[in-house]
Amino acid sequence: MVRINGKEMDIAGDVLSVYLENAGYDIKRIAVEMNGDILPKSKYNETILKDDDELEVVSFVGGG
Repeated sequence: MVRINGKEMDIAGDVLSVYLENAGYDIKRIAVEMNGDILPKSKYNETILKDDDELEVVSFVGGG
């Protein structure tokens, strides 16, 4: 199981970029922390999610 934003998901083996796209995230407007480290966007296509990975996906919101 992979934990994303506190929710357990059975997506081990999936590529991170595919998960993000399927979940409706706009890659240009998010940051991903994986196991305590910020993951560069250049790594999203090559990152395979593994059991016990913990991710926080944060969306940037404009306004003022």
